[in-house]
Amino acid sequence: MRGTDYVLKRIAFAIVTIFVAVSLNFVLFRLAPGTAVTNLARVPHATPALRNALKKQFGLDKSKSEQYVIYLEQLVHGNLGVSFENEQPVSKNLRIAVINTLPMVTIGTLFSILIGTLTGVIAAWRRGTPTEAATVSSALGFYAMPTQWLGLMLIIAFAGVLPTGGMTNEFLLDPGFWQHLRDLASHILLPALTLGLTLYGEYTLIVRSAMLETLGEDYILTARAKGLRPWTIVRKHALRNAMLPITTLVALSLGYIVAGAILIEIVFSWPGVGRAVYLAVQERDYPMLQGAFLLLTISVVICNLIADLLYFKLDPRITE
Repeated sequence: MRGTDYVLKRIAFAIVTIFVAVSLNFVLFRLAPGTAVTNLARVPHATPALRNALKKQFGLDKSKSEQYVIYLEQLVHGNLGVSFENEQPVSKNLRIAVINTLPMVTIGTLFSILIGTLTGVIAAWRRGTPTEAATVSSALGFYAMPTQWLGLMLIIAFAGVLPTGGMTNEFLLDPGFWQHLRDLASHILLPALTLGLTLYGEYTLIVRSAMLETLGEDYILTARAKGLRPWTIVRKHALRNAMLPITTLVALSLGYIVAGAILIEIVFSWPGVGRAVYLAVQERDYPMLQGAFLLLTISVVICNLIADLLYFKLDPRITE
């Protein structure tokens, strides 16, 4: 019963967190100066009558409290509103952006998990050696690098070798399936590598710390005394028992990956969620911003909830 109470509390906390985030989501964007109609002041023939008509069309002529009630009513019905910029449903815009973001984020995340886990295990097993020093130093270096700076350095390094912007080659007319796939792979490589390198350092340090704690346990000393091979000890005993913090880290970081890809998508002009947010900020596109940040908030909260439930599953002692 105690476990059931823990799960229900975590779910209730997640729901409250999402509601608070939704409210802040509404308020924060309206604290910024200007609206979607403000930019029309610099456009020729944008008469006051036209601006007033657009304000009425977008609902910007209503009070903030009325806009908030309308915003909540739309969310309850699953309606994220209509984009001020292209007058398309926000849900449609976000669906296209998410479809573009997911492949890049997935490749970069898998790369960081695999390389980070491997280097973390090696660093822990080779503790006190030059191998550990080199591994930890490189991990700290990549962990401390600003994402946008690393992306720019990769653009400079691979300019002329790999595409440095966009998702596809617009000059390819009616490409075949394999040609399109090769083109997409060449464009996705640099942004995915940037994301992977920025995350790999974090995974390396966490895995190393977890492995060092596990390698000091008595059962590891017993396994060594039995004459088991080093890789067998690491794979079957140390790594398996160090999976608790590693699994938690993966679940937690997944919620932040889409948000963390915003700078990468801006640098590489990748048409995903991050670039959509950037363009919406420029145009004061409230519905698009609200929908995008709601998506990011829900992904973070749900992944945190998954991390809590996984932690409880792997270590039931947390409810004691």
